Amino acid sequence: MITKEVVNQAIDYILANIEEEITLEDVAGHCHLSKYYFSRLFKEQTKESVYGFIKRVKLEQSAFRLKTEQERRITEIGADYGYSPSNYSWAFRQYYRMAPIDFRRQSFISSMRHPFFHHENWQVESFEACDEKITVEDIPDYYVIYERRFGSYENLCGEWEGFIEKYRDFITEDTLLLERTYDDPAVTSADHCLYDICISVDEDCTLTNTTKIRGGRCIVYHFKGYAKHIYAAYQTIFLVWLPKVSYELDASKSLFDIYHTVDSATMYMELDICVPIKWLL
Repeated sequence: MITKEVVNQAIDYILANIEEEITLEDVAGHCHLSKYYFSRLFKEQTKESVYGFIKRVKLEQSAFRLKTEQERRITEIGADYGYSPSNYSWAFRQYYRMAPIDFRRQSFISSMRHPFFHHENWQVESFEACDEKITVEDIPDYYVIYERRFGSYENLCGEWEGFIEKYRDFITEDTLLLERTYDDPAVTSADHCLYDICISVDEDCTLTNTTKIRGGRCIVYHFKGYAKHIYAAYQTIFLVWLPKVSYELDASKSLFDIYHTVDSATMYMELDICVPIKWLL
């Protein structure tokens, strides 16, 4: 868990500006710390250098877009993250051990391998089946208490128990349980997945680990099923539904889930998968 709020602020700054040329000095300055002290603190909390984190996120976000924006030129996607064509190909090969074009060609098949439930057989839904579960809604912003973690989404269920117990005094009958995810585990290795566990609170909450989850226009996939099938729902949205509609992901906002029903014994869940979108121009 990231225990230093200043590191969370740095991560938020990096993610918001990931398509820009970001330096250690930029991030440290944003946090009002010396670059030497901040660099040590960031690595203590994340196990990565600031430069290494920025480089990794740029490549992983570009890989996700190679997967979900099949019609876009590879060089355009690389350029979005500040790479020349030759530099992008070299950096991508160093990280993924394959060329961007090969990653794109294999992305559908590689996404079929469940990253957590390795023996689970599943298929993406048809567009029609997925579309029946989706509505387009204007979602409000949510003010939340949150804890941020790096690691496998497989660990979420156990971590929720401790989180709810820790903040039990803030939970009322109106409290919502939310989860904010930043990575596609078909693209990002399990130990590097970033996520926030959250409960909604009033804006007058005085805890330091509070933030706002931005809503706005979202597609909302109304999921009913077991935890092991949530991955399939996300991949269906990415690989089947989005390519056939006049929307694209709004990269300025994060995806989040709103839980309505959770049976901890059977792991049956009902939740809304909220995916911020914008119209294609």
